[in-house]
Amino acid sequence: MTAYLGVDLAWGLGTEQRAPNETGLAALDDAGRVTDAGWARGVDDVTAWIAERLGPRTLVAVDASLVVTNPTGIRESERQVGQRYGRWKVAANPTNLASAASAGARLLDRLTALGVTYVSDTRAMHARTGPAVFECYPYTTLVGVAEFGYDVERPRYKRLDTSVPPAVARQRRAEAFDELVRRIRTTAFDPPLDLDAHPLTRALRDPSVLHGPTHKHREDLLDGVLCAWTAAFWERHGDERVQVLGGDPGLPSDPLDAQGRLPALVAPARRSQRPAR
Repeated sequence: MTAYLGVDLAWGLGTEQRAPNETGLAALDDAGRVTDAGWARGVDDVTAWIAERLGPRTLVAVDASLVVTNPTGIRESERQVGQRYGRWKVAANPTNLASAASAGARLLDRLTALGVTYVSDTRAMHARTGPAVFECYPYTTLVGVAEFGYDVERPRYKRLDTSVPPAVARQRRAEAFDELVRRIRTTAFDPPLDLDAHPLTRALRDPSVLHGPTHKHREDLLDGVLCAWTAAFWERHGDERVQVLGGDPGLPSDPLDAQGRLPALVAPARRSQRPAR
């Protein structure tokens, strides 16, 4: 069965008032090969996709707010994204109990019912006796893993740069996406990451188009891959190269939820991105 699953849920599953957008999905094996990839719409379809690929120790990485306990404002894990990765122009959207972005919490409920355990520390991740799920954020992976080469700032492969004309912004976004794919395909990562192993992710090497919806389609798929690879990276390197935002002893954290789960975000980190001791 699949070792690692990645879900680019983000804001993509919508609400009761808004139709769901596409969610990028990817599966990796122990050798870093993409064994499955695609898109789904809605919590039901995403849950079904995951359920069909769960193995005894599958690790599922989700780009979404899974555990939310703060009534207003921003979660501590999200605040720490800006504090520790802000130099690379990375920040997180705020989530609270009043937020409409509840897709992650709904997905976590579904996965819990399937026997998937939520993990928010390296010890629990390594000690799992069944499938487990955690929250991550592709941008912290891209700037936290030095091998990607983003030493100054995050790649602008997502949102348009509003400081330049739209046509220029679309061209730069496409170029940034293609450069990111090039780096993934030509860099020797540990653990490995092989986009060419699956037809859909192999097609990401084709030159990007400027059409917004088409770009978003490709971006969601790539982010699903990055989430799955973050799971493999965490399992391989543990606390040596990964930190858990919102879970540092002695630093502010949000309350546990009714099931005793900590709102936390797993993020690869350089030494300079960790808190001073």
